[in-house]
Amino acid sequence: MSFLLEGITAVTWQQAVMYVVGIILIWLAVKKEYEPSLLLPLGFGAILVNLPYSGVVDQMVQGKIPAAGIIEWLFKTGIEASEAMPILLFIGIGAMIDFGPLLSQPVLFLFGAAAQFGIFAAILIACLMGFDLRDAASIGIIGAADGPTSILVSQVLGSGYIGPIAVAAYSYMALVPIIQPFAIRLVTTRKERRIHMEYNPKSVNKQLRIAFPIAVTIIVGLISPQSVALVGFLMFGNLLRECGVLGSLSQTAQNEFANIITLLLGITISFSMRAEQFVNPATLMIMVLGLVAFVFDTAGGVLFAKLINVFLKMAGKKPVNPMIGGCGISAFPMSSRVVQKMAAREEPGNIILMQAAGTNVSGQVASVIAGGLVISIVSQYL
Repeated sequence: MSFLLEGITAVTWQQAVMYVVGIILIWLAVKKEYEPSLLLPLGFGAILVNLPYSGVVDQMVQGKIPAAGIIEWLFKTGIEASEAMPILLFIGIGAMIDFGPLLSQPVLFLFGAAAQFGIFAAILIACLMGFDLRDAASIGIIGAADGPTSILVSQVLGSGYIGPIAVAAYSYMALVPIIQPFAIRLVTTRKERRIHMEYNPKSVNKQLRIAFPIAVTIIVGLISPQSVALVGFLMFGNLLRECGVLGSLSQTAQNEFANIITLLLGITISFSMRAEQFVNPATLMIMVLGLVAFVFDTAGGVLFAKLINVFLKMAGKKPVNPMIGGCGISAFPMSSRVVQKMAAREEPGNIILMQAAGTNVSGQVASVIAGGLVISIVSQYL
């Protein structure tokens, strides 16, 4: 009987907290449909790794060390040793993205770049709050609004907070429909949100669509070699989509391949959500800083669009709706849909979806480049 009760009596209050965290993540995935493909395995994994003497983690049981636990093995092999899982996921992400709206209006890339402001603002604030540089940089990348990028950067830099960072990144990605309208309204007037924009797309030929991922990989790779794994796999996925001769591989990358990697990534990251690492004041601080990064990203993109409008007014040209600047985060296509919904609410019939989508895909590329730049810069000081 004592052997049967050993697991129950070994439960700590921190592990009990993690059971609640896991159940909340599962509830958000199932009930609210917030990033279910990741939050559900992440939540269930959080329960698995916090069961005393869990078979999914290497632990000492009655003086003996069991065979490697499956989740710990997956973490050490697929993330810690090679960062393979988050990098491979970028192939699927790249295959899903249509860069047509961006290529037809290349100026939108500036809005995507401006919307990365929150990353660097959060890094600065995290440093001021006492986090060391590697942890502060990893926390700041939550502002990329890209879970795989956040996981990869925190792992490459050796942050001890990969679990809280992953949870914050994916949670706030799911909360984009709540966070972004709030941030946009903070820095815009109703008149600005009602600005109409005409969409006159230029035709984007197949040659340009194929050349774009190749050119981006070469240029970014030469400027920031640490970005090659991120940008290269993203652009390889997009090349599968655009080449026109690998339709079945493109569909596989978008669906089966991306789903399998997402599933494994979610439950594997839960290894870093063990109670002794997760339940501490730093986790709460990371969640707050992640929110700050998201708000600053959105506000930075919107304010940059408003600055552009000053020059457009001086030139006698029509202004842009500054809300599209808030789409420069990596949460594609959710962010562009949120902004279009806001525009339609402010002025029925106002359609800015395509400009928002162009900014949104530029944010996907910009956030990946920003992640590589952060790795390159921080690595110089470590």
